[in-house]
Amino acid sequence: MTTPPTASRRDQLVGAKFTALVGDRVSSGEPPVGIGVGVAMLRGDTAWVMLDGATERGIGPALAWALRKGATRLVVLADTGVGALARRAQAFDFPIEVLAISGRDLHSVTPEPLATEATVPAAHLAFAATIEAAGAVPVLEFGVLMGEVAGLEVCRVVDDLNSGLARLDVGVGAHDRETFQMMHAERPVAEALRDVVVYVEQLRAPGVPAHPLNRLAASRLLRARLMADPSALDLEALLPAAPPTPRLNLKNEVPCAARTPDGSTVVVCSTGIDLDAVVFAADATLRHGAQRCLVVVPPRDLVDIQHRLAALVRIPTQLVAAPLAHVSA
Repeated sequence: MTTPPTASRRDQLVGAKFTALVGDRVSSGEPPVGIGVGVAMLRGDTAWVMLDGATERGIGPALAWALRKGATRLVVLADTGVGALARRAQAFDFPIEVLAISGRDLHSVTPEPLATEATVPAAHLAFAATIEAAGAVPVLEFGVLMGEVAGLEVCRVVDDLNSGLARLDVGVGAHDRETFQMMHAERPVAEALRDVVVYVEQLRAPGVPAHPLNRLAASRLLRARLMADPSALDLEALLPAAPPTPRLNLKNEVPCAARTPDGSTVVVCSTGIDLDAVVFAADATLRHGAQRCLVVVPPRDLVDIQHRLAALVRIPTQLVAAPLAHVSA
């Protein structure tokens, strides 16, 4: 059985590929260094970064490294997701070039527009009243209607594989919904959902000890609390808004978005020190056509480099420390 390379060994392997790819494009100098999302090197006033593995959230860390090194230009190399990276790069008032890796060659990239968000079928929308009556918040994202409690998804409308009819499945995540369906198939769905809502509300209330259900979707928990009290941001109301791209699962922590009813302001909630949160925010602002964006993070997660990134976004973007009452689980 082959042992996977260690992080430092992996950086060396990727760095060797990086050096071979750029070839005579750059002068000699210090070897590439690992930066978490890949490897990077500074040549003159240009920062060169080659992303490794999952690249979709690489622009933020790459630009942060470039700024810290005093670069005035950034070149990003990647072999997947290059169209989306090029679109995100356009959001910044900073020269960023994205090059696609194709074998031993590098090619320029055309920015890829955001995918059109699918419409939620009318038969699915009919369940919104049931979700709301049970105490959950109806949320529409990429053609899917779900219900959230304190930011945690507790139900989702799906099409039955056998009948083709829409139905409301209760549970946290696909596996939980499947198990719940098998165990409580005879129980009225509205009644079952209400019980789940009450249970989750208790676990995700402020001051409750750590529990798996209050550690999931931390960014969405922050969004839920800001929606309940938008005055903390000097706003009158906030509505849930779809992210720039679909969320893959409940376990991976990613930022989330909300918007004012008039659509003028997008609020992006992020937890943890996420160097790509500002890039996500720029993409979310583009998706919803807003005139400004507030990126809200817990005070402990607010770092200076994020302010520098936000200052470079073409659409006015501001980092805001979330009031502590809105943060603790």
